[in-house]
Amino acid sequence: MALAGSDSMDEGKGETFLLKAIKIGGVVALYWFISITMVFLNNYLLDSKDLDAPLFVTFYQCLVTVGLCYGMHLLSHLCPGVIDFPSVKFDLKVCREVLPLSIVFIGMITFNNLCLKHVGVAFYTVGRSLSTVFNVLLSYVILKQTTSFYAILCCGIILGGFWLGVDQEGVAGSLSWTGVFFGVLASACVSLNAIFTKRVMPAVDGNIWKLSFYNNINACILFLPLILVFGEVGHLVHFSRLGDPTFWGMMTLGGVFGFAIGYVTGLQIKFTSPLTHNVSGTAKACAQTVIAVVYNQSSKSFLWWTSNLMVLGGSSAYTWVKGMEMKKVHIPQEESKEKLLGEKSGAGV
Repeated sequence: MALAGSDSMDEGKGETFLLKAIKIGGVVALYWFISITMVFLNNYLLDSKDLDAPLFVTFYQCLVTVGLCYGMHLLSHLCPGVIDFPSVKFDLKVCREVLPLSIVFIGMITFNNLCLKHVGVAFYTVGRSLSTVFNVLLSYVILKQTTSFYAILCCGIILGGFWLGVDQEGVAGSLSWTGVFFGVLASACVSLNAIFTKRVMPAVDGNIWKLSFYNNINACILFLPLILVFGEVGHLVHFSRLGDPTFWGMMTLGGVFGFAIGYVTGLQIKFTSPLTHNVSGTAKACAQTVIAVVYNQSSKSFLWWTSNLMVLGGSSAYTWVKGMEMKKVHIPQEESKEKLLGEKSGAGV
């Protein structure tokens, strides 16, 4: 999705440095606000003692995303000069092709929310910190891609921070092994989701919004039997706030923020770079942890904070290492292209 007429970075070469800095700062701030608010909002919805139905909460957010995608599709036709959004007409064949990814996607968002439900926001960063480790492991097992020594070293730091964090949560008496278990599963699903996304992209013409539309349609369908099997219908029937507009407003808001995070993520990458986006995400996770500790008026030990720094530092270092490795691969390719062009020019003289 994009607003028509929004300037790209290339078109903004004539802008002053100050104006560019303000734009980038505004985009990064928007990403931080939406991402952090979404985490706290989901924690609020999932931590409700009156409603123990995490699958239904996740199902409803997927339903909101489908509705928003279709709504943006209609608006793009009504306001073609203002909103640009791809066509999202339902196609059963595309749904079937996207289904393997949707199964992984369901696992990712469900385990992610269950982790958040059991460990809270403060420990969430550490509890969900193994995505990078699983990226390396699954890339080798599934894609047969090897990883450099320095990247593996960064993964070792992340693993060390994870285990130290689990230990310190246990010392503090607030450890939930259930939450840790779901966090590990969520991390694995995040990595699998990235791998399967690449495989099914051709089915949606490489468009991330079409993928989101079909992915969430499949998720809504698959969640219904799961809600029945896990007995959440009974919890919903006896839920005292089922007719409360405030409750449904918060539920809908959670879905809107879930939809918006996809847009602001793409916006931040557009105005900065994928590497800067990853660094921003790491810094956001740090701020999110600090906000949670201050909000809950918690007292954390030095080693607890050390575990968070190890996880965030290892993730940042991994991002930097992979960025440097990509540059080393990219530069020789550019040099070979220039050499080839030079040879062609010489042959034509």
